[in-house]
Amino acid sequence: MASSVQAEPPRHSLVVRVAHWLTTLLFLALLISGVEIVISHPRFYWGETGNVNVTPLFSIPIPASRAAVPTGYAYVLKDQNGWSRYLHFQAGWFLVFTGLLYGLASLFNGHFRNHLLPVRKDLAWRALSRSLREHLGFQPSATSSYNLLQRLAYLGVVFLIFPLMIWTGLAMSPSFTSAFPATVTMLGGQQSARTFHFFCTVILVIFVLVHVLMVYLSGFRSRVRAMTLGPKTIETENV
Repeated sequence: MASSVQAEPPRHSLVVRVAHWLTTLLFLALLISGVEIVISHPRFYWGETGNVNVTPLFSIPIPASRAAVPTGYAYVLKDQNGWSRYLHFQAGWFLVFTGLLYGLASLFNGHFRNHLLPVRKDLAWRALSRSLREHLGFQPSATSSYNLLQRLAYLGVVFLIFPLMIWTGLAMSPSFTSAFPATVTMLGGQQSARTFHFFCTVILVIFVLVHVLMVYLSGFRSRVRAMTLGPKTIETENV
C-alpha cells in the first residue's frame, strides 16, 4: 500500500490571492501615512471650514506635529506631513486600480456569485442565528465556505466602505472638487468628508482585526497557505 500526495483545486483564484496581498500592503501604507496626517491636526470638524479658530466636532487626545494646533500638550511631535501625504496619495490610487482589477475579475470568474452573494437558505433566521453564535463565540465556521455574516461583511467592505473611502478622499482634494463640486457638497463640506473618511478607516481597522482573529481561530497556517499558494496538498493511499 503506497501513499501519494495530491493537490486539491485552489480555493482562491490567482487574481483573488494577488489582489488580497496587494490590498494588505496598500492598506498598511495608507494606515501608517494616514495616522501621520492625522497627527498633524488631530481635530475633526463638520462643514466646509476647520481650523484652530473653529470648535471641533471632536478631537483625538494626542500631541500634534504642529505647534499652532491646540492639543493641551506642552510639546509637538516631529512633522512627517510631507512624505505621508505623498505616500497616502500614491497608495490610494494603487489601491483603486487593484480594486478595479479584483472587481472585474470577480464578476467574470464567478467569485462574487459563488462565494460572496448570500444564498437563499442562509437568509433564514436559523442560519443567521447560527452564524451570529459562531462569531460572538469566536468559533470558526464548520464549513469551508463563507457564512452569511462573512459574505455580508465582505460585500459591505467591497461595495460600501471602499467606495465611500475613495469618495471622501477625493472630496478632500481641492483640484478634484473644483472640477466636480457636487462630490463634496453632497457630504456637507470638505471637513465633513475628512470626518467621514476617519470613521470609515476605523470600520476597516475593526474589520481587519476581526478578520485576522477569525483566520487565527480557524487555522492560521492553512488559511494563509490557501490565500498564498492556492492549493493545499492531501495524502491519499493507493492499494
